[in-house]
Amino acid sequence: MKKDFYEILGITKSASPEEIKKAYRKKAIEFHPDKNPGNAEAEENFKLCAEAYEVLSDPNKKAKYDQYGHQAFDGAGGFGGGHMNMDDIFSQFGDIFGGAFGGSGFGGFGGNSGGQRRVKGSNLRIKVKLTLEEVANGVEKKVKVKRKIQAPGVRYKTCSACNGQGQVLRVTNTILGRMQTATTCPTCGGAGQTIESKPNNADAHGMILEDETVSIKIPAGVVDGMQLKVSGKGNDAPGNGIAGDLIVAIEELEHEFLKREGENLHYDLYISFAEAALGVSKEIEAVNGKVRIKLEEGIQSGKILRLKGKGIPSLNSYGSGDLLVHVNVWTPKTLSKEQRQFFEKSLTDDNFIPHPEKSDKSFFEKVKDMFS
Repeated sequence: MKKDFYEILGITKSASPEEIKKAYRKKAIEFHPDKNPGNAEAEENFKLCAEAYEVLSDPNKKAKYDQYGHQAFDGAGGFGGGHMNMDDIFSQFGDIFGGAFGGSGFGGFGGNSGGQRRVKGSNLRIKVKLTLEEVANGVEKKVKVKRKIQAPGVRYKTCSACNGQGQVLRVTNTILGRMQTATTCPTCGGAGQTIESKPNNADAHGMILEDETVSIKIPAGVVDGMQLKVSGKGNDAPGNGIAGDLIVAIEELEHEFLKREGENLHYDLYISFAEAALGVSKEIEAVNGKVRIKLEEGIQSGKILRLKGKGIPSLNSYGSGDLLVHVNVWTPKTLSKEQRQFFEKSLTDDNFIPHPEKSDKSFFEKVKDMFS
């Protein structure tokens, strides 16, 4: 089981953004590869801290994590964190380390003491539409993505402006003395390489567009608007860069009969006066097929029947919601002569006069119970 992100950084859920950043910096410096050369355990902790910070520093991701836990991101298909690699960490969060490691933020990791960073390709975004049945059961979708990849035959050379470091140093004189700052090389964009030769069909960065079919495993219980991440399936980056990610936005299609509310489902069942008075067995729609229920004699309109576990599975695998069946007694709008006579006789029949019992809950009590 994955460790809790708050526990990894040693903070509570109420920690402010500044406290989260401060806690991450402290932990990252403690487990930094430059301080722990050859220590596999420290490197693992370093990656875990970065994964925790990536989620908790983003208000949207933090809200989803607080509600759904790790399943909100890494689900059943390698979405979200998994484990970040070192290049991702240093390219995204290197500035947080400040001057703790020679000013570069990532020292000599990867055998490059000059601090070259690997450029990450841009992310791609798609929307995937799911039926309620697919949401309830989980599904694997195959989608066609048009992504940039390095063109076959493209060749790169070391950037002459930064000598392959990806950064250029600038020295300025201040009242405090000479200060040295490192900035991203404007010639190569931080990649440390420029194009030496490329095919005619490649763009200025040596990239071409190609269609690729990507398989996406979507876990059961996702919600409309949730975003999942497929690592490495975005656009490639030039040279020795890292591919971006494919961001998958979930769109839930409306069901014909069932209405979703969190993990619970609602179904409106309409029955006649005769069915309500005599009792009846009814077959109703559920998310995984039809379900037969029995209505007792004299059932009242507004009655809510709860079918345990017939709703949507929890994204955290803590069981499933319920199916709430709302009973509505249908009043006919037109009557035949015989039917009208029957009901006119019934107006004074004591058996047809409402006599609610104390155990019969009011509409507002039913709503309160439903949401409690």
